Amino acid sequence: MAKIIEFNNICKDFKIPLKSKGVWGTIKSLFHRKYKVINALKDVSFSIEEGDIVGYIGPNGAGKSTTIKIMSGILTPTSGSCLIDGFVPWKNRKKYVKNIGVVFGQRSQLWWDVPIRDSFILLKDIYKISNEEYFETLDMLTKTLNLEDLLDRPLRQLSLGQKMKCELAGALLHKPKILFLDEPTIGLDAVTKLAVRDFIKFINKQWHTTVILTTHDMNDVDALTNKIILIGKGQILYNGSFAEIKHKYASAKTITVEFAKEYSKVELENYTVVEHNKNTAVFKTESDFNTKDFINEISKKYEIVDFSVDMVGVDEILAKLYTEYQI
Repeated sequence: MAKIIEFNNICKDFKIPLKSKGVWGTIKSLFHRKYKVINALKDVSFSIEEGDIVGYIGPNGAGKSTTIKIMSGILTPTSGSCLIDGFVPWKNRKKYVKNIGVVFGQRSQLWWDVPIRDSFILLKDIYKISNEEYFETLDMLTKTLNLEDLLDRPLRQLSLGQKMKCELAGALLHKPKILFLDEPTIGLDAVTKLAVRDFIKFINKQWHTTVILTTHDMNDVDALTNKIILIGKGQILYNGSFAEIKHKYASAKTITVEFAKEYSKVELENYTVVEHNKNTAVFKTESDFNTKDFINEISKKYEIVDFSVDMVGVDEILAKLYTEYQI
């Protein structure tokens, strides 16, 4: 598939003014200001193919939002090159923004005191969408996101989940080829999260929209993405399949077994006994786990009544990933 985003050796530095202590320090800084340079991005390079859903993850301050703002054309990098859908975002902003949609979980592109429908009409005029295309797209978005009862209400009267669904609809009215989502499910309840995830998968399949998702919610990453890019301290640390990361870190299994009688000692080849109490035992393995093989092996030595398997959760996988890369 064709590459739609190419990031090559992008660096972004911010100059932070330093202020000396006291009144005299304040006066001195008026004439001889000193600065500290913060390297937000350091030689960041990656490419994304058309139609991908990519999770762009990392801890707070890693450089995620800075990257999104550069890709959106809001910020100009200190050095490096970036080509998205044939455009340099910060140089060709007017033409470029017609092809992208951006949703920031903490900011709104809709008007606070204006009915949602009126905000959408204003966006229609901004993006120069034809009447026919606008009403067709609005009808589809309204039905898919269940917005019928929200369109005539101002943004200030909506719940957080309702606002987010309207923000998504507003960002997609012009059917962008690329959608940037910065923490789109932050603060949402479980039902709304599932609805937003389903909708993202829907537009990716229906319109072949390329989606770049930044989030701290690894369940979003697990449910949506086919690839992740891990950034830490302004540098790309991992770029590849999320399935590989899960296989690497989620191989560990904890198996709790209840026996039909008490055993003074239990052991099983390739498994570590981490706890044993009368007629129960907890086994752990770091290798690939097969339920059928485990039952066959343990049944040869012990009478078992029940067992349960606990797998590593996606949040724990993320914690292990961060630990490995020391971020």
